[in-house]
Amino acid sequence: MSLIVIVDDRVTNRNIFTKLAASIAEDVIVHSFGDPVEALAWLEFNTPDLIVTDFKMPHFDGAELIRRFRQIPKAADIPVVVITVYEERSFRLRALEAGATDFLHSPVDHHEFVTRARNLLKLRHQQVLLESRADSLEKKLEDSERTRVHALRDSRERLAQVIDTLPVMISASSAGGDVLFVNGQQAGFTGIDPVAVIGAPVAMLFGEEQGARHCALDRMVVETGKALPPYEEEITGKDGEKNIFLTTKSPLRDPAGGVSGILTSSLDITARKKIEAHLRHLAQHDSLTGLPNRGLLLERMRSLIVRARRGDQRFALHMVDLDGFKAVNDRLGHSGGDRFIQMIGARLSGSIREHDTLARIGGDEFALLQTHVVNGEDAAEFAGRILATVAGCSGFEGAPLRATCSVGIAMHPDDGADPETLLKNADFAMYRAKAERGNGFSFYEADLHARARRDAALDTDLRSAIQNKEFILYYQPQIDLATGAIFGAEALLRWHRPGAGIVAPGAFLGRAEENGLIVAINEWVLREACREAKTWLRPDGKALSVSVNMSPVQFQKRNVPLLVANALAESGLDARRLDLEITEGVVLKDFEAVAHDLRKLLDLGVKISIDDFGTGYSSLNYASRLPVNRLKIDQSFVRNLQSETNDAAIVRAIVTLGHSLGLRVLAEGIETAGQLAAMRAEGCDEAQGYFFGRPVPAEEFRKIAGVSVMAARGRQSAAG
Repeated sequence: MSLIVIVDDRVTNRNIFTKLAASIAEDVIVHSFGDPVEALAWLEFNTPDLIVTDFKMPHFDGAELIRRFRQIPKAADIPVVVITVYEERSFRLRALEAGATDFLHSPVDHHEFVTRARNLLKLRHQQVLLESRADSLEKKLEDSERTRVHALRDSRERLAQVIDTLPVMISASSAGGDVLFVNGQQAGFTGIDPVAVIGAPVAMLFGEEQGARHCALDRMVVETGKALPPYEEEITGKDGEKNIFLTTKSPLRDPAGGVSGILTSSLDITARKKIEAHLRHLAQHDSLTGLPNRGLLLERMRSLIVRARRGDQRFALHMVDLDGFKAVNDRLGHSGGDRFIQMIGARLSGSIREHDTLARIGGDEFALLQTHVVNGEDAAEFAGRILATVAGCSGFEGAPLRATCSVGIAMHPDDGADPETLLKNADFAMYRAKAERGNGFSFYEADLHARARRDAALDTDLRSAIQNKEFILYYQPQIDLATGAIFGAEALLRWHRPGAGIVAPGAFLGRAEENGLIVAINEWVLREACREAKTWLRPDGKALSVSVNMSPVQFQKRNVPLLVANALAESGLDARRLDLEITEGVVLKDFEAVAHDLRKLLDLGVKISIDDFGTGYSSLNYASRLPVNRLKIDQSFVRNLQSETNDAAIVRAIVTLGHSLGLRVLAEGIETAGQLAAMRAEGCDEAQGYFFGRPVPAEEFRKIAGVSVMAARGRQSAAG
């Protein structure tokens, strides 16, 4: 068994690291502590195989914890991993001087945590195995020495055979710096003669430069009498290839307890380092285009900001959003749209300078980081080149497409002193360019009066939209995975804005929530959805249900049960056919009041679903405490289900949780047959997404669902 100790004063971190550590192997035992003092007291009488500790903790930090731990007998060569958010070199040096083995940067990548912990455990087990075998064989040698000389020689040969079979390079040197032993693994890798090298200087094993370093480290072991923490080094093999090894040095003692030599063992971790580099690339790059993602963009912006403070250099952030990309997806399909995005990314990448950065933020949105900017004219010229590059992509795979884009520009430091602010302001400027019919660029305006005027204009248009009945509902089919039949639809709001066409809710709902108009809009959506769903009766008599999203603002008015009851009464819709979708934002301010309203809704017969489940910190808490009927898995987990093991594990956990609570589970965002098959395999009950159908107007949905309005109304009249 392997014993892992977690030391972190934050409960959430301890829980996460404990689960990650336990997932390494079935025989792993994990002990966690929130107090380093308590952990040290326990470690006085227990010997772990690996310690994972936070750096910043109460009482004393991770470096002091390691220093005190290394003073415990038999603790000198136990690997210790330090987790820290600090980038400063001084923190790492303190931890290294105290005896740290490795570092992980917070927030921790789960794959990297498991990979590093597994390799350190493997090295630890090999060290223990080696020491155990050596102790056992040395005892046999001592017994044999008292009986027969040939038994001693036989035991030594067996010891050498055991050491030769280990997949680790092992050598022993004297306190004076001469080679005493080299195992077969090291001889095979370096191409040396294991017999001829005995008695030669240690430098012969590693070369002059690296040999000098090994001699210095050997002297440190002799002087301190303690093992050195494992460290990484490059060693060149006989074929000239450089491999990366994790090396440890431990003292060899004579019968009197003095240090007579040094045992050096090196584990080849080249494959692990390649995996780590690959994982870092995946974590920092977009999987579709291979371009830097949002995380890497933010990292490079932070570096530019630091350099700008030293050299007073300016840079510009250009947010680029393709105009009318929905039409491209509609014409070419999802895979064709992906190829179009790849082409745009390749063209933009080829048009920028080496020291600039192009990133894909998501969907059809890119960001370009322009360095060495003198003034706004430089940024405007750069934006013009972006527009020209995208316009040059018109025509794709034989389709006569007209490609244009909208560009928003934010300048550092004028429009923001940190990456997040610059991103937000560039995004705001991009939406303004898009609102001006696209195919152009716009600088961020810091003038609050100008923004207030735009908000006031939107407020006026929204009030007119309510009065003039400009809102319409689209419906997206929801599928029962057991039968493959449509059982209902989600009602999705659209605005038929004069002069702008059909507008998605993302362009106006945020403002509607700020000015309070969301209440009137939400009430209209509820009444209209109930009225429409009342007519959804198939010729076979089966009725379809409708799902309606509820705003947190609506619940703050504390009239949701009455509003729903009135909508049901006006429409005549059976309450069991209405499903209200809420997000965790609904319960953030007053959990008990919302739970009370939900229980009243359930008493009416209405069903309740938690939307975007799994994206919040308290999703598990809400699911177990709120009176709900269904969980909707957020599409972000479904999108990468087949390629990301973490997302697959989250989906599996949500399905298991939902079924254990007696809830139905619906997966959002199903776009491919592979995703559908995977969700069925995970035991999901229901699904919706582009694979089954896009949101469509009511009349088109009725055709898709096989609902005859006249037949439905006639059936109702006959029943009356």
